[in-house]
Formats: sequence, C-alpha cells, structure tokens
Amino acid sequence: MSVAALALVLGSAAVHALWNALLADADDTHGTTAVMLVAGVVLFAPVAALTWDVDGAAIPYVLASGTLELVYFGLLATAYSRADLTFVYPVARGSAPVVVLVVSVVALGVSVSGWQAAGVLAVAAGVMLVRGLGRGRGSDLALALCVGACIAGYTLVDDHGLRHAAPIGYLLLVLIVAAVPYAAVVGPAAMRRAATPRALLAGGMMFGAYVLALGALELAEAAPVAALRETSVVMAAVGAAVVGRARVPATRIAGACVVVVGVAAIALG
Repeated sequence: MSVAALALVLGSAAVHALWNALLADADDTHGTTAVMLVAGVVLFAPVAALTWDVDGAAIPYVLASGTLELVYFGLLATAYSRADLTFVYPVARGSAPVVVLVVSVVALGVSVSGWQAAGVLAVAAGVMLVRGLGRGRGSDLALALCVGACIAGYTLVDDHGLRHAAPIGYLLLVLIVAAVPYAAVVGPAAMRRAATPRALLAGGMMFGAYVLALGALELAEAAPVAALRETSVVMAAVGAAVVGRARVPATRIAGACVVVVGVAAIALG
C-alpha cells in the first residue's frame, strides 16, 4: 500500500470514529441519521458537480451500494439506540473485514494464509472481549454483526463501482439512493427536531470519511483498505474512555485492540 493510500485510510478512520460518536450520542438516532444523509448530499453536491465523472456502467453498482447503505444506516441507528458506541462500533467494524475475506475466498477463489486464519480467530476473540463473557444481550451482538455484514457488502461493491466513476460523484449518487427512502420513512417532523449543528457536522464528516475511503480504494485493494480502516475502532474506544460521559470497561478497550490486531493480520496475510 502506498503512503498516499495509507494517509487516506487513516484519515478516513479518524473522521469515521468522530461522526459515529456524534450519532451514538444523539437523542434520536434515526432522525439524526436522516439529517446526516441529507446534509451530506447537500453539502457535497457542488463538489461532485465540479468533479463529475460517472460512467453509465457504474449505475448498477450505485444502486447495489445505495441499497446496502440504506440497510446499514437503518441497522446502525437502531444499534446505537440500544447499545453504546464502545459496544457496537468495534463489533461492527471488526467483523466487516472477516466477511470480506470469507466472500473473497468463497466467491472469488482467493486462498487463505495462516496469518489470515489467525486474524479471523483474533477478531472473534476481540468481539467476545468487547461483548463481555456472559454479559449483554445476544440481540445487540447480532445487530452489530449485521451492521458489519453491510459494511463488507458495500466495500466489495464499491471496489468494482469505482472502476467506472470518480469517488465524490459516485458516493453522492450512492447516498441519494439511501437518503431519499430513509428521510421519507423518518418524516420531516422528526428531521426538524434532529437538525442540530452537531447533526449537520456529523453529516459532513460522514461524507468526508467515505470520500477518503473511496479514494484509498482507487489506490489499493479492498481487503487492506477495509482492514486498516478498523484503526478507528481503537480511536473510538480510547476517545470514549478519555472524554466520554460513561466509564468504558478495560476489557472493552482491550477487545477493540485485539480486533485491530486481527484485521491487521487479515490484511497483511
């Protein structure tokens, strides 16, 4: 991976952790998510227009990615309404590279190295530490894992879609596909209540994080990009422990670190 791709991935990870923290702290996570999606589209539409380069061949990927993003945001908002950031975020982000690897092996015939197999086991162990043995609701864990599956899905789709489009225009179309039905379901009343400066800032950061990630996908393969983005897991856990209003168990921080080690093994393997 080049230095430019590495910088894009790490920048995306930091911004991603920040907007997730803002969303998880919102009173109405679904209303805030709808505002974020619409704000991201509106804020970046002029930039997308100036850099527009989207071939017709990208449209099937836009529709597929937009549908996965719609499900992803719905599941994520639901997860944050039930559990806190330091539980949902490591599980969702850490499980995504595992799904990417499994799909690559099953559907694309990619071989698995010993390091990658060890990485899968490490991610599983980290997820258990984050959850806490014998603690928490299994439904919350399942919800977070479904979020991770959506992340893996749109990462694989975007890796192909970006061969036919520039990142900003591509992402704008993807988010329009997700934003329109999401906003329609949430409704204008809930969106007006949720339209705070924090929500608007989170929307801009959300779009910016994805632009950085899509830019990295143009320069590197999907597996290492998906893996290195998971440094955001540690960023979120440490940030919550330092400035968060609730105490973060040491085992949860340790679990987040183990997850990152696992995804690094998957990427480097």
